[in-house]
Formats: sequence, structure tokens, C-alpha cells
Amino acid sequence: MSVVSLVASGVLGLVLGTALYATRPGNLFGNRLVFVLIGFVVNLVRPIPFVIFLAAITPLQIAVVGTTIGTTAVTFAISLAAAFAVARIVEQSLVSVDPGVVEAARAVGASRLSILFGVVIPEGLGPLILGYTFIFIGIVDMTAQAGLVGGGGLGDYAITYGKQRYDYGIIYVAVFAIIVIVQVGQVIGNRLARGVMRR
Repeated sequence: MSVVSLVASGVLGLVLGTALYATRPGNLFGNRLVFVLIGFVVNLVRPIPFVIFLAAITPLQIAVVGTTIGTTAVTFAISLAAAFAVARIVEQSLVSVDPGVVEAARAVGASRLSILFGVVIPEGLGPLILGYTFIFIGIVDMTAQAGLVGGGGLGDYAITYGKQRYDYGIIYVAVFAIIVIVQVGQVIGNRLARGVMRR
């Protein structure tokens, strides 16, 4: 669930975040209407707690995956919820790129698309990787909450075999596993970001 959700939300969030950056007034494809519209949708979804979000998108889950229970339904929900958080992280990472680099590319006659994909995104890659690492940790948290709706994973394991049977040892095993997964993800993300920033 975590890996599939990270990839799906990462792609969708990258598209939304790049659109937010590019359509920002005065930017490469400045368009206030599109910028405000995308920003409104992102801000509308992003603050909703995941458990409430799961309940709110029940009709959409049924329409897209045919069910609201199980790993597939929860993976769809996590991907959708995380994508809006990714969008803001992508936007912030790209906004932090030195405007002088963009102006230099413009000065040599580079097209807006080549500046966006050939200059801005590569320049913002280090912060982007750190942002995706942060999102991965959030996704692990959401997969644990998925256990409440039969979504499987460590949350389901902890609730079904730990809490419901009063076996706290199993709960602690699940907690330890989540901590290990998060730590490994953080280390990998830090190393990748460091490698990109050194180039």
C-alpha cells in the first residue's frame, strides 16, 4: 500500500504542484484563474483528517474501484489524499529555486516548457526528494489508519490480533515495524537528496 500510494500520489501531486508553480501570477505560464482554482481544490482536501476523508469519498471509491473495503480501496484513498499534500510540497520546492537561474535560461532563449522541465524541476530535485520522504512517512501513518476499515497492513494486524485480543506484545511489534520502516525511508531519502544536492 505504501509504495503504490507513494508512486500514484507522487505522480499526481507532481502534476498539480508543477501546475501551481507554473501558473502562479507572473510565472512561466502565469494564469490567476487556473492558479486560484487548483489552489482552492488543494486547500479544500489537504486539511481533512484521513479517517474522515475515507468516509467522505465512499461514493467515489465505489465508482472507481467498486468497494470501500480492502487494500485496493484504501490504496486509492491514500493516493488521492496524499496527492494534494504532495502538490503543496512540490510547489514550495519549485518556488525555492533561485529566480536568477530561470532568468538566465530565459535570457538565452529557452522555451517556457524547457525552462520548467529542464531547469526548474532539476534545480528543485533535492528539496523534492526530502518532501517525498516526508510524504512517505505520512503515507505509512495513513496505511496504519486503514486497519480501521479493513484495509490490511500493520494497522489491521495491530487492531485484529493485538487490541481485540488484548495482546499488547503484537501491538508493540507493529509499532516497532512502523518505526523501522519510517527510519529506513528517512535514511534513504536523506542520502538521495544529499547526492542530488552535491551535483
